[in-house]
Amino acid sequence: MNMRYSNFRFFGLFCVLILQLQLAACGGGGDSTGQQPPEWPIAKEVFTTAEQQILPIGLPDSTPHINPRDVSLYEIFGYSAWQVGAGQSPVKRTDLAPGNAATNAAHLLTFFTITDVHITDKESPAQVNYLGWSAPYGLGSYELSGAYAPTILATTQVLDAAVQTINALHKKTPFDFGIALGDAINNAQYNELRWYIDVLDGKIITPSSGSHVGADTIDYQKPFKAVGLNKAIPWYQTIGNHDQFMMGSYIETAKTQAAHIGTAILNANETIGAPPTAAGMAGYGFYMGVVDGSTPNGDIIGAGPESLFPVPPTVVADPDRRSLETANSTSLNWMKEFFATTSNPIGHGFTQANIDNDFASYSFQPKPDVPIKVIVLDDTCKGSGQLSYALGCLDQPRLTWLTNELQNGQDNNQLMIISAHVPIYPQNSLTDPSKGNFPFFRTPGFTDASLLAVLRDYPNLIMWISGHRHVNTVTPHPYNPADPNDHPENSFWMVETASLRDFPQHFRTFDIRRNSDNNISIVITNVDPAVTEGTPAAKSRGYAVGTSRIFGADDTATPPTRALTDSNAYNAELVKQLTPIMQGVIATKGTAL
Repeated sequence: MNMRYSNFRFFGLFCVLILQLQLAACGGGGDSTGQQPPEWPIAKEVFTTAEQQILPIGLPDSTPHINPRDVSLYEIFGYSAWQVGAGQSPVKRTDLAPGNAATNAAHLLTFFTITDVHITDKESPAQVNYLGWSAPYGLGSYELSGAYAPTILATTQVLDAAVQTINALHKKTPFDFGIALGDAINNAQYNELRWYIDVLDGKIITPSSGSHVGADTIDYQKPFKAVGLNKAIPWYQTIGNHDQFMMGSYIETAKTQAAHIGTAILNANETIGAPPTAAGMAGYGFYMGVVDGSTPNGDIIGAGPESLFPVPPTVVADPDRRSLETANSTSLNWMKEFFATTSNPIGHGFTQANIDNDFASYSFQPKPDVPIKVIVLDDTCKGSGQLSYALGCLDQPRLTWLTNELQNGQDNNQLMIISAHVPIYPQNSLTDPSKGNFPFFRTPGFTDASLLAVLRDYPNLIMWISGHRHVNTVTPHPYNPADPNDHPENSFWMVETASLRDFPQHFRTFDIRRNSDNNISIVITNVDPAVTEGTPAAKSRGYAVGTSRIFGADDTATPPTRALTDSNAYNAELVKQLTPIMQGVIATKGTAL
């Protein structure tokens, strides 16, 4: 084993030299023949889930159990199998406008959301693959898929496929803008963020780091030309916990900062089933492993108990893996990168004032002739000593800013949407209301309930949009949960969008419409990124299906969850009651249907 890693490192250094010589000879883009890297194509026709859906193919009870790391077996035993099925019609939801039967009259605003893309430097020695890679089949281990899933092999290519799908939909019905809801990247690294922005900008992507092994032969390692988002579509960015913290859960320390840019694969004392802790990351006992990019299935190497490694496993270092977090700020370096872009707008919502104040919240009005504004709220944790960096947090400055923005919108007769990474009091199930809601905000003095009490004071708030949980869930937040007829105009909807990394790898479209009674409907539709068979994005879809089955399997359920056949899409028309004042304001607005 020692010889393997010694040889691996030597071979990696040799490959780095060759790759650098090739890039230098070609002006930084292209291969040794001077050719530009190719684009990865998607299917010629694109569809929303209202037209057709990607459905996993059910597995018989006799299917053998396999583990997350058994990637070569996903296809053999059918874990990654999926098919195309009929579309899902939207469900009309009048929870917050009881008895409303009005029809749609005009388009007011159309946009898309992407979230939890988790662009991953899979060869970084600072990832924590071992926690998920070594997990067993079945119940209780689903959350560990965040540490490892084979979908990490092609995160840039999946984003590129989603962008191409968005462009195709834009040709049919133009989007006014798009917004990303956080966790653009997985491990708060500089190179991950550059890949993310560069895919949206349509640049050449070299989706590997360090030794760049497999860059000439392995599909997910090959440099490619991203298509880029249509320049007519402005896109905006929300910050998430993975954008700022190591693996979304840890404040950086001297140990982890060094791991990002060093050669030694991270050695920590985190073990399967244990919640992430600073003490576990500070400890030692298990090497976390990296992807071997020279293997078709992205084998994990350098992972396991340290007793198996007489000599610590190493990889080729790469300075571009550096953490964006500093001792003074988790968000400043991250925000700055959005000004190095060729798509619109420069900064993607962040302004010089955000940089000057290290404050990652802002607002904008997408269309000057439509009275709707978007409030982009940073609801992630700040500072050391937090209970969990995966929870939602607010402090007094951000709450004061939020209430000022809400009051300003109310005073200026604007409908308002809050975009925040972490949801507020999300519903645990769409189909079983008895499961209720559960809290995410745990900052002293700021809870889900106290935040809801503030938001209910602003009847022009129509919707809170978020990612974070990797699900497509809609939660009504009525003014009075006991009586939906009590001030329905002071209620709002919360809409969560699933992750592009994990099954079902959806993004979502929104079409806000004025109704015939001058209230509004919000038509929400999930979209599967279009893919072409054999591409890394298509393979990632199979990995996402398989990972969902293997990590989330419960053979005691009825039916067993490994028999997964649902698309996990949720399409709906969400009706929102407006005040008489706002009904008058929007009465002449929009493009007639």
